[in-house]
Amino acid sequence: MSQAALHGTYLPALEYPVHTFGSRRIDFSRQVALMAIINRTPDSFYDGGRTFALDAAVGAALGAVDDGADWVDIGGVPFAPGPALSAAEEADRIVPVIEAVRSRSDVVISADTFLPEVAQASIAAGANVINDTTGLRNKDLAAVVVEGGVHIVITHSLAAPRTIYPRPEYNDVVAEVGDFLRRKVDEALELGIAADKIIIDPGHDLNKNTLHSLEITRRFREIADLGFPALAAVSNKDFIGETLGQEKKDRTAGSLAAAVMCIMNGARVIRMHNVAEARSAVRLVEAALGWREPAYLKHNMGDVNEPARG
Repeated sequence: MSQAALHGTYLPALEYPVHTFGSRRIDFSRQVALMAIINRTPDSFYDGGRTFALDAAVGAALGAVDDGADWVDIGGVPFAPGPALSAAEEADRIVPVIEAVRSRSDVVISADTFLPEVAQASIAAGANVINDTTGLRNKDLAAVVVEGGVHIVITHSLAAPRTIYPRPEYNDVVAEVGDFLRRKVDEALELGIAADKIIIDPGHDLNKNTLHSLEITRRFREIADLGFPALAAVSNKDFIGETLGQEKKDRTAGSLAAAVMCIMNGARVIRMHNVAEARSAVRLVEAALGWREPAYLKHNMGDVNEPARG
């Protein structure tokens, strides 16, 4: 019986399962990394600007680390359509946060940016990863990643940054997203990015409708099967709200369900807003897979077992 069949889940064959981020080492064959989301924007998708102030952004990042995040993703520009932000203004938003968090923690830090100038400043400030939602649309970004010796997240999207995209249509969304990511990985390798520095993201909801995102969730193993650690960014997204008829504040349970589905189908990084709840979900899955010991063993472990109380 194969290991995947034994565990009742999909364990992708990763070309490079062990990745090093600064002083942190993550073995994606036995671990799921939990990425917390820190948006230093006045119009962020989820919190509407709650972490726009510098102190609030730094506090939220360090609080996420205390809650069990392995990784914090710091962004200064939403993916959604809107006015362009200069590189200087975007860097002013995220670089001080990166510097402050790096001075107090060895947590993995990614800069959510597609601008080479912002990426370079972020790496100098201590970022380990550049999270590019445009899928290397700007080739100069690759040179910055190579020079900095950092990771890159290659994400599927169709629109140019901050632009409106007409109704997306796919014949087979998972196959087409997978083909896009495969081509972009090949491009990244040709541009000099090392294979063990690449993470892929199918981009739930990015130029996709709810049915597309549900299909990606159900067939996530086809993304994981590309051989690189795959990221699932499902937290509180519109596809969850539309599926369940819920506003953002009520989507935590649906977000956890989607994240666990993706993990069971090979996702090895999950990007989540509700860190403490997501940490519990990740640890339970890892324990069920035999990757982690339970915190303690007491229930029905004695010669005489008292009935449960309360």
